[in-house]
Amino acid sequence: MLVFLDVDGTLIPFGADRPYPVYKAAHPLPETVAHPLLSRVDPALGARLAGLVALGCELVWATTWLDDANTSLAPWLGLPALPVVEWPDEGDEPRPGPRGLHWKTRPLVARAAGRPFVWIDDEITDADRAWVAGHHPSPALLHRVDHRHGLTERDFAVLAEWVSAGGGPVPRSPE
Repeated sequence: MLVFLDVDGTLIPFGADRPYPVYKAAHPLPETVAHPLLSRVDPALGARLAGLVALGCELVWATTWLDDANTSLAPWLGLPALPVVEWPDEGDEPRPGPRGLHWKTRPLVARAAGRPFVWIDDEITDADRAWVAGHHPSPALLHRVDHRHGLTERDFAVLAEWVSAGGGPVPRSPE
């Protein structure tokens, strides 16, 4: 099962009324990993994401960070380099999607190629869920994360339950 993972708002929280905790990497990092927002990312999320891999999932970066996620975030989280979704170039989309459809939705369904998947992002809407339900033959969980907090224990509990159930019924969205 694929797990498409966004970065901004998902691993890097933003928009809260309070200051964010400042984290340090669990191990020394090369200077090339420096990024001003890394200190907002809890390095313990790496072990939580590895827990999804232990359940049989394949993590895939689904972010505009592209391979920068592998050079900055993966080492910070203690993860190996992950596959990266290559987004279509602007203008390569055949036609605009339905109103409210996220620009990532169709490329992620195409990348899944019929396989079950989880998409973790802070911008998922009911329009995306409806489109995936009508255009993807396998189970798919589109899990919206609160951008103010990023991934939380509650999110991981929902993800682990759904993956462990083999992509069973989609839990109600926390929106």
